[in-house]
Amino acid sequence: LLLNSFFTNRCTSLDNPPVQKVESGERMKNHDIDFDQLGVRIQELLYRYVAVPSITNTQAERGVEDFFRAYIQEIPYFAQHPDHWGLYPIQGDGLGRSVCWAMVRGSGDKTIVLVHHYDVVDIEDYKTLKSWAYAPEPLREALMQHKDMLPEEARQDLESGKFLFCRGGCDMEGGGSIQYALLEAYSRLPDFQGNVIVLGVPDEENLSAGMRGADRLLAELQDRYGLRYLMMINSEPHQRKDFSRGVFSGGTVGKMMPFIYVRGFLSHAGKVFEGLNPASVLAEIVTRTEVNMEFSDTVQGEAAPPPMWLYMKDSKDRYDVSMPLTAQECFSVLTLKQTPGELMERVKRICEESFAAVIDRLNASYAEFRKRTGRPVERLPWKEKVVTFGELYQEACASGGEAFAAAFAAEQKQLRQELEQGRIYMIEANFRLIDRIYDYIEDISPRIVYGLMPPYYPNVLNCYFADMAPEAQDMSGKLNCYTKERYGQEYDREYFYTGICDLSYINIEDPEEQRKRISQSMPLFGWYYDIPFEEIKKISMAGINIGPWGKDFHKLTERVLMEDLYDRTPHILDHAITILLG
Repeated sequence: LLLNSFFTNRCTSLDNPPVQKVESGERMKNHDIDFDQLGVRIQELLYRYVAVPSITNTQAERGVEDFFRAYIQEIPYFAQHPDHWGLYPIQGDGLGRSVCWAMVRGSGDKTIVLVHHYDVVDIEDYKTLKSWAYAPEPLREALMQHKDMLPEEARQDLESGKFLFCRGGCDMEGGGSIQYALLEAYSRLPDFQGNVIVLGVPDEENLSAGMRGADRLLAELQDRYGLRYLMMINSEPHQRKDFSRGVFSGGTVGKMMPFIYVRGFLSHAGKVFEGLNPASVLAEIVTRTEVNMEFSDTVQGEAAPPPMWLYMKDSKDRYDVSMPLTAQECFSVLTLKQTPGELMERVKRICEESFAAVIDRLNASYAEFRKRTGRPVERLPWKEKVVTFGELYQEACASGGEAFAAAFAAEQKQLRQELEQGRIYMIEANFRLIDRIYDYIEDISPRIVYGLMPPYYPNVLNCYFADMAPEAQDMSGKLNCYTKERYGQEYDREYFYTGICDLSYINIEDPEEQRKRISQSMPLFGWYYDIPFEEIKKISMAGINIGPWGKDFHKLTERVLMEDLYDRTPHILDHAITILLG
């Protein structure tokens, strides 16, 4: 009730923002930019940017570093201020990736951070058109030769000539090119007021290693230059339900990945009542969680999509006539206000109920079986047992002592090598680690182990953020007034960007509690995957997504509206910066 009251009071003003007429004379003198020339520069940068095949979670992402260096070398400001840009190595990154950062340093401590990710998804769906996936003009010509095979809306957009098609042009090097072009324009202006930082980060499409590294960078820059962060602006593309209305997002959904590990009791298929099949327990859990709206939280008329299972597997790697000993799975939960602790309580209850239901069903079948064979009814010995990963780990520590600690550390080292070499993936590593713990568990009775897998994306919303800078308040409403006057087009405000993005790591209220909850639940946390909770708290700021209109992210027909890309979004971004620094 307290949270709902707080949220309603903080957010009501966003639903009915005061009308603010934007006079042309109000624009700051140091934002006097030739936007026609800026649009030309955005296109030039974009064509060079997307030409880098920076497929996520591969060494190819590092190719962006060459593009970034070349961009920096073209700008006199950075030759004069070599300490205002750099490649910031991501701590512990097996691929050796870096955050590309550049800052125009003006007067005062007010600072705006612009962020975009430079990794893209692969191009397998381009098939015979792969050669042109990263080249907008040749790709357009090639698509025109195959336009009858495209979905109707994509074909119409292609023929209209209003959309730019290519991998990364929409998601999201288009937004990055806008940010770089604006930063360059600001670098040429005299007596600049405030500071603007642009971050190009890798790995958003996988684990957001880039943004998690950028938090550490921002904390260092804050100390080095005495910066005061007002707002982070992401430029992810937005989607439209009504094609005449744009969208600003004042927050982003969170994401958690619960895992379930079920240990059964082995038996031959002909002796089914002598064992407990973990696949049966797993199936019951899936039935009770898949698209279960109990896991979907709702905030001010926006609801998170219900969960979906992403991985299910038993431990058998060959056929024999016995049931599997273990079965594992993980599922995705998008959140608007749920915390890790709240989600883990829901998962625990579902596991307990599912385990009990399977045992009841087994006992009912066993009773009928014994009746048919003329024997007295008995109950099977199985009891439901559900523990967290942390509880299982402590049990192994108690029974295995130093031998377990050494074996566990050796397994972590081996798994890190295999992960960095791409020989296994996180899901496999997660469950192999639990199997290793089980080598030191004396209790062999059936049980469920549950916890979290990377990645963890906190849900973030400006209305949750108590320390928002006054300049950043009601930014969506202020920008909507601007777009109505300049373009005759309204932009809706949504509380949450549902595509999952790097804005999840810009503010946090309870870093100690979050670190405690995650470390107790996540086998890979601390030695392979980490979140700089303390740095996030240190640099905490409001956030908003302002990006061009795009369609079909991650598809062959990925495209972005050129009017947004070259004109409208640059104006809106610049106006937001004007408001914040003015």
